[in-house]
Amino acid sequence: MPSLDTAVMVLAGITLFAAFVNGALGYGFSSLTVPVALVFYTNRVLNPAVVVVEVLINLYVLFINMSGVPAVWKRAFPILIGLLPGIGVGALVLASLQPGWIKFGTYTVILPLILVQAAGWRRPIRSTWLVGLPFGTALGVLYSVTTISGPPLAILFNNQGLVKNEFRAGLALVRVAESSMTAFVYYQLGLFVAESENILLVLIPSVVVGIPLGAYLIRRLDAETFRRICMSFDAWVVGFGFSRVLIDLNLMESPLAYSVMAVTILIDIYLLYVFFTVQRAASS
Repeated sequence: MPSLDTAVMVLAGITLFAAFVNGALGYGFSSLTVPVALVFYTNRVLNPAVVVVEVLINLYVLFINMSGVPAVWKRAFPILIGLLPGIGVGALVLASLQPGWIKFGTYTVILPLILVQAAGWRRPIRSTWLVGLPFGTALGVLYSVTTISGPPLAILFNNQGLVKNEFRAGLALVRVAESSMTAFVYYQLGLFVAESENILLVLIPSVVVGIPLGAYLIRRLDAETFRRICMSFDAWVVGFGFSRVLIDLNLMESPLAYSVMAVTILIDIYLLYVFFTVQRAASS
């Protein structure tokens, strides 16, 4: 295992990058931070610190995108209603399951979502009660166990034809609710421990620097290309983490376990090729 100093330096670096991405895109902090941080920490220690930071980040993103809220709140409302039971169930799972299996579940769910998003999957989805309630409940379970909800939310809102401001407002509205409720449930279950507080002290400076920097620089970058490159980084990191946890749980032996990472990288390289080919054709 790496030393504590190594873990802290890696955590500070990845959270600075994740905060930069979140400032640029409106989401991505936990989905970039958690896969790397799980190499050093368990979900039970990491999640409370990440959730506290996400409450603050999501409030900020919601504040700067308030003009888009009237267009999306009706679509988000069924999701918000469905969140509460899901968060309760997920927090109980986090408090009771063996940490290694929680890591395994995190990577198993997140990796396909990232690859689907990277593939640019598009299919019109209306956030009706029929879709919104079960989606919200599943999202609540996912978030309270992993603190990650950006990929499924991005897929949902990307397929509703929202403009940039409405997209960010919808994401922020749901994520303010889920992070706030999750923080409250964690507190009630006694999941805030001293080690989580130490992690929080590492996260806060990275967020204070990274969020404004990302919001400023995205004006000079092509947002779609930047988003796609960030997803590739995320997929490769998750592939590595997945391979590591397979070894830790004795489900596969090294080096065979790293075939998961290799397959993930090959799939993503193909998706990158398709993305940039389409971009080049559109430019021509």
